[in-house]
Amino acid sequence: MGVVQNNQVDIKSKGLHAAIPSNEEEQNGVGEIYGYRACCCRRALCTTATVLSAGFLLLLFYWKPEWDVRAQCVRCPLQEADTILLRTTDEHKVWYKKKIKWMDLSLLSKATNGTQYPDLSDETSLLQRIIMKTEAKVRYFEIQKLRYIWDFKEKQFVRPGDLEERHTCADIHHKFGCGLSMTEVITRRLIYGPNTIEIQISPIWKLLCKEVLNPFYMFQIFSVCLWLSEDYTEYSIALIIVSFISLALSVYDVQQQSIKLYRLVESHNNMTVTVCRKNTGYEEVPSCELVPGDVFIISGNKQVLCCDSVLTQGGCIVNEGMLTGESIPITKTPLPNVAAHSCWNGVTEEHRRHVLFCGTQVIQSKPIGQPRVEAVVFRTGFSTSKGELVRSILYPKPMDFKLYQDAFRFLMCLTIIATIGMIYSVCILLFNGMATSKVVRKALDVITIAVSPALPAAVTIGIIYSQERLKKKGIFSISPQRINICGQLNLICFDKTGTLTEDGLDLWGLATTKGKGLQSILRFSTGVRLPWGPFFGAMASCHSLVLLDNTLQGDPLDLKMFETTGWEIDENAVFKHPTEDAHSFIVKPGPTAYKVSKAGIVVLKQYPFSSQLQRMSVVTQVIGKASLSIYMKGAPEMVVRLCKPQTVPRSFSRELQRYTKQGFRVIGFAFKCIWDGSNVSVGSLTREVVESDLIFLGLLILENKLKPQTRPVLLELSKARIRTVMITGDNLQTAVTVARNSGMIPMAHRVILVEASKAKISGTAVISWRVVENGKDHHQSCAGESKIAMDDFEKNKDFHFVMTGRSYEILVHHFYHLLPKLLLNTTVFARMSPNLKGSLIEEFQKLDYYVGMCGDGANDCGALKTAHAGISLSEHEASVASPFTSKIPNIDCVPQLIKEGRAAVVTSFCIFKYMAVYSMIQYLGVLCLYWEANTFGNYQFLFEDLGITTIIGITMSLNQAYPSLHPHQPPAQLISPPLLLSVILNVILSLVLHMFGFMLVQQQPWYSPTDIHSACHLANVSSIGVDTSNNTLTTKSISHESDEDFFRSYENTTVYLLSIFSCVTTAIVYCKGKPYRKPIYTNHVFLIVVLAQIVMCLYFLFGDEGVMYNALGLVCTPTYWRFYILAMIVVHFLVIIAIEELVVENTHLWLFLKKCCKIKSRRRYKVIGRMIMEEPGWPPLDGSGFTSVLSMDGELQQEHSHHRPRRDSRESPRTLAVPASPPAKERTCSANQEQDDHL
Repeated sequence: MGVVQNNQVDIKSKGLHAAIPSNEEEQNGVGEIYGYRACCCRRALCTTATVLSAGFLLLLFYWKPEWDVRAQCVRCPLQEADTILLRTTDEHKVWYKKKIKWMDLSLLSKATNGTQYPDLSDETSLLQRIIMKTEAKVRYFEIQKLRYIWDFKEKQFVRPGDLEERHTCADIHHKFGCGLSMTEVITRRLIYGPNTIEIQISPIWKLLCKEVLNPFYMFQIFSVCLWLSEDYTEYSIALIIVSFISLALSVYDVQQQSIKLYRLVESHNNMTVTVCRKNTGYEEVPSCELVPGDVFIISGNKQVLCCDSVLTQGGCIVNEGMLTGESIPITKTPLPNVAAHSCWNGVTEEHRRHVLFCGTQVIQSKPIGQPRVEAVVFRTGFSTSKGELVRSILYPKPMDFKLYQDAFRFLMCLTIIATIGMIYSVCILLFNGMATSKVVRKALDVITIAVSPALPAAVTIGIIYSQERLKKKGIFSISPQRINICGQLNLICFDKTGTLTEDGLDLWGLATTKGKGLQSILRFSTGVRLPWGPFFGAMASCHSLVLLDNTLQGDPLDLKMFETTGWEIDENAVFKHPTEDAHSFIVKPGPTAYKVSKAGIVVLKQYPFSSQLQRMSVVTQVIGKASLSIYMKGAPEMVVRLCKPQTVPRSFSRELQRYTKQGFRVIGFAFKCIWDGSNVSVGSLTREVVESDLIFLGLLILENKLKPQTRPVLLELSKARIRTVMITGDNLQTAVTVARNSGMIPMAHRVILVEASKAKISGTAVISWRVVENGKDHHQSCAGESKIAMDDFEKNKDFHFVMTGRSYEILVHHFYHLLPKLLLNTTVFARMSPNLKGSLIEEFQKLDYYVGMCGDGANDCGALKTAHAGISLSEHEASVASPFTSKIPNIDCVPQLIKEGRAAVVTSFCIFKYMAVYSMIQYLGVLCLYWEANTFGNYQFLFEDLGITTIIGITMSLNQAYPSLHPHQPPAQLISPPLLLSVILNVILSLVLHMFGFMLVQQQPWYSPTDIHSACHLANVSSIGVDTSNNTLTTKSISHESDEDFFRSYENTTVYLLSIFSCVTTAIVYCKGKPYRKPIYTNHVFLIVVLAQIVMCLYFLFGDEGVMYNALGLVCTPTYWRFYILAMIVVHFLVIIAIEELVVENTHLWLFLKKCCKIKSRRRYKVIGRMIMEEPGWPPLDGSGFTSVLSMDGELQQEHSHHRPRRDSRESPRTLAVPASPPAKERTCSANQEQDDHL
């Protein structure tokens, strides 16, 4: 829903409606809001119409809330509205109706003896703007667990779930440092709501009512009522039983998911915290009573946080595994109490290190200069990080899959056909003199025949079976509907560490500086110990490890590095720096450590690792020494930028590339000394001062091996023409090497590095391109080889772009028009932050890719939720938001999921086609018989509906997924030429078959429209108990027969036998096997069912007596006529098989027809791909004609293709400078329209 936001949302008034702006983390797109006011006259008219329609109008309004509001209300400005309509502006266009509520705060003033609320005079306070001063009321509405309140000053709805963001850091300390008064707490509690994440477990009856009111079940109720009026009791009861079982399973599944979610958040609502109250001191209160602005104590000792809060006093080490999926201790520092020009914003990278997120666990708390650790409540309830996670599960982002849209259109077509049949039935039956009441029932019966009530349920059967098969393979889904989407995946994004490579890291070696270069590698495998020195001090102290229950916990890299030193952490030791009252921890030599004369190192201050900064630093002091040592580690490229240039070896870039191209993970180290540490206030040292003018120490080299399943899986996906992309936070060269070693980038293919940068002063954006071959820069100076490479590019396009997150971000903001062409061939994205990963997935989706994302849960949560199919290899709470979770700890789950998805798609299509054709077969048979005022009997309907179609629909889906992936994807659209042609031709053949049989039987010499025994021998007639004294039955005598026997005729018998045989043979033809499902003969249950049905049909064809034969009301016919019927069935069967195999399933034929008709795919990535193939100068490795490439204008492209630039072999890699285009958010509509028109 569009109004669901993770930050404060302003709904700005625009006359009679407002728009709800979206942010980056929005679940379901942007929303719009419209104001309405109740109208008594309209409401009276609607009430009358409801009574006259026997309540149907209420049902219609339930399905269409926008009709309800528009029918009973009139449009008005938002400030006057008492009812609002909210609509998502995505492709689904979902409407929501909500009532405006009022909250009376006047009673609060009486309860507090008229105490004036202090924030009402504060212009920066949100409360000052949302409370109506004259009546002390608040106007609001609630949707999807969030509350929006009317801002009387700005004339807009705002979301009050957060601490006011207009304050600076100093304001937060000053205003909230001493806590809130009781008046403030009560007022805020009323406005913000309780600090709870409540999951309501709806009672069974309510869930049943909600399911029954679904249009599908309402149509079933209508069908059952109609059938019961016609004494079609047996199938009605059967349908009621099947529907009840389906309802029960659906309701049970929904309730079980609610129970699981309830258990996940149950402890959150039952905590006790110690808060600080202004003028009254500290007191214990339930966590549900916390409000934004409250100050509470962080006790540590595995405390689970019940809200998002800002750390204002002391330090903390927390486990954010619930958010990131990775149980790595994160150090949190207090919010600085300094005046700043910028306002506080808890979601930025700068302030994130001060925020304690709800649901995370506090491992340790460290008072600094104060007796306790305190935090200010930032967000409560469903506005917290954990609340947003729960909301993403409660209200998942709807996936647009063409199957469901096409199914709805197809059902509408069937409804139109049914309407035509109903008109035909009324005319024919009235002409034959049938009673009006019976004509109405028979005409309505046509609708239930043409549009089968079991059709929507049958389509989901394949998904149910696929879900069960996935469970057996260790893949679990919280969104079964996405299994069908998995069958259409054509691009899979992989995280690197822990997904493609092993989780653990092994220390491979150490390269330290020596003079102007690096020393030879110190290999750890040889058992050589690193001697005491700055590098040793950095390895022992520059980490974020913590000791929890006598076990070291932290980043695997830090663990490996620290364990190598042989030192240990002593948290019981207390060290006070002379100039800073800071509680620090000490690392000291362990029993297995190399003997040194040092007693230990005190870590005085930490600057935690930041994915944005790509580094961490510590300020340390050797016990007994006065000097301070600063150590830093991080990405080598980042570390050398902060070092003195003269300390960086000349061979740094060459050596770094040497190791990264072999797939090693490389960490850079640096340090500096402050000799007179007694005069330095450690607490006042800023990160900028600490991380400057450092001395480069060297490189720590770690080995991260590929998982054994990685290469075979990527090869399998490549053979299936499924594109693979790597998105990692690691070094670019390491990522490229892993991509080469895994086969993601073939060794013979070229790699082009795309680097984008922006000048700070001029604002000019620059893109540079260079070819990388086998890990080395391939400059244009290599004349002959460069020319061959470019020819290879032009011919086969066997090249891959690679880029960093920084380059990607600049491309998004300044070269957005170029981004689609780059994404089409970019295989490796390195140094990507979590937000950039999610943004990249969205950009791929804009190119009409069906995107899958596979990650181990570490920083991949956003991308996993954004992708069409997110597959988490982690079982942490973060994976709860991922549609799929795999217990298989490698990427082997990806092809398994795609195979099952393809099988589910094909099964859904097969069942849909079969159910549609079955309905048409029965529909045509009934219409033929209506010509003679005849129809099928109830038991005939029962056997065809229940004995054939229902059982086939259940067993047809049991085909398992084919063991290998086919290069071609299954069809994504139900309304596609092959599938439509299959249904249309089958319906036409069925029409011809029924009409031919219907007319041919009337031409037989033994045929009599009045004597149903004229074709049988005397013995046969006597044997079935029929009086043969008068073989001629007049029309009057037929009319006196029971209603159960009036349908008995030669036309009925012939048409019915053709109908049931057609249902069985059509099922055989439509039960597809290869290439997406196993062959039909592997589905043993289906084979047994079909063989049993064929035997029964042959019995009805050639048998002359028996209980079932007589119950169906079949008429005895000559033996040769029965062989005629069998011959017609065989011919029909052979023809539909030929059509399916030679036409519908003939891929080469359809490709030939597409080529002849010049039909091309309209998917954006296909369109751009064809455009690139026509550009001889792409990729733009020289600067000539670059403007035309950037503009992507058709005329300039043509000019560029005619004037192909000549490459100078002596030219070095060109740097292309163009004026930066406006940021993405500020691009004009005309520019976007020009891009869309071209693409």
